[in-house]
Amino acid sequence: MTGRILKIGLLWHSSKSGNLGVGALTIANMAIARQVAEELGLEPRFTIIGVADKGRAYVSLDEASLYEVNSRRLLDPRELMSVIGAQNCLLDIGAGDSFADIYGFKRFFFLWWSKAMAVVRGVPLILSPQTIGPFTRQPYRSMGRWAMERADGVVARDHESFDILKRLAPRARAVQSVDVAFALPFEDRSGERGGARLRVGVNVSGLLLNEAEGGRNRFGLQVDYSALMRRFVAALVAREDVEVHLISHATSLQDSGDDDGQAADRFAAEFPGAIRVPDFAGPCEAKSYISSLDYLVAGRMHACIAAYSSGTPVVPVAYSRKFSGLFGTLGYDFLLPVKGRATEDALQTLIGGLERRQEMKAAITKGMEKIETLLESYRNELRVQFAVAGELAAI
Repeated sequence: MTGRILKIGLLWHSSKSGNLGVGALTIANMAIARQVAEELGLEPRFTIIGVADKGRAYVSLDEASLYEVNSRRLLDPRELMSVIGAQNCLLDIGAGDSFADIYGFKRFFFLWWSKAMAVVRGVPLILSPQTIGPFTRQPYRSMGRWAMERADGVVARDHESFDILKRLAPRARAVQSVDVAFALPFEDRSGERGGARLRVGVNVSGLLLNEAEGGRNRFGLQVDYSALMRRFVAALVAREDVEVHLISHATSLQDSGDDDGQAADRFAAEFPGAIRVPDFAGPCEAKSYISSLDYLVAGRMHACIAAYSSGTPVVPVAYSRKFSGLFGTLGYDFLLPVKGRATEDALQTLIGGLERRQEMKAAITKGMEKIETLLESYRNELRVQFAVAGELAAI
């Protein structure tokens, strides 16, 4: 590679998060950015700037350097300001959905503060495809508007987020695209489908399970998630034509309440006929395995994206707006909304999905054409921004 070097900071990405959704965003965004940079004759050099995750790395130091952010480095920002200032441009993906008021002010402030550092240092800032908001109250609304109108580009990953962006920050350079994880590379294992027994994947969200069992209901679910998933798995293992695969897509050494692996272990103990799939080494491995399934029901959105983009029929358990926004953008109507549905009705929807797999496949084929168009919108925005950043880097 002989082109000019373009130093790209990847804000709020991760090379080793136990949440493979965040990892999928990182690997896919790097692949897209690398493609665009090389088209322009630029050699990308990536620096991942994110929290200090404790998982096993799935992005090597040859592919990207790593600067780990913690509270101390954010509250005394001199070093972080230097790292940000050394970049030619910043792609801030906000961990997918964290630039919002749903996770509390501390997380929001840290994500906002890093954007403010980029503005102060004059480093081009692009908000890569992500959920925008919700910003339901102050000071979130004012701070969100300030950051987005000062960014060089803001890319929403669904039509609902795009509408919120246009209303909240009308002066922002707004682009509608789609989640970059649809472009995550994988090994196609679809040839393993269609055997004598249906390979049915079940991703029990440790987050939703612990909320249900602890009597909390942070996301306002109207179904009993614990009872729903247990009754669903029980119905599957009782069938001779089904093979149940228990899949984890988010694990956490720090937070047992957000660990799909522990949930899968518990379900495997309760339902000995089910297969406990070992935790995946990384997002690409997870997507490759999911491509081998005949049907998936999942509570983690990026497990659903892995299924959709590998042609696996999927019913997402849509516990937040990010599901309806993303899949609604694609016209995919096979979501299980967890509001306005009784648990028994929801159970029949999940079981009935087995018989609607061909409908799902047809909808996915149609939706993938739209995804490619939406991803191209993001690539076009990067082409504009990288061209400018590349010229500045040459000065």
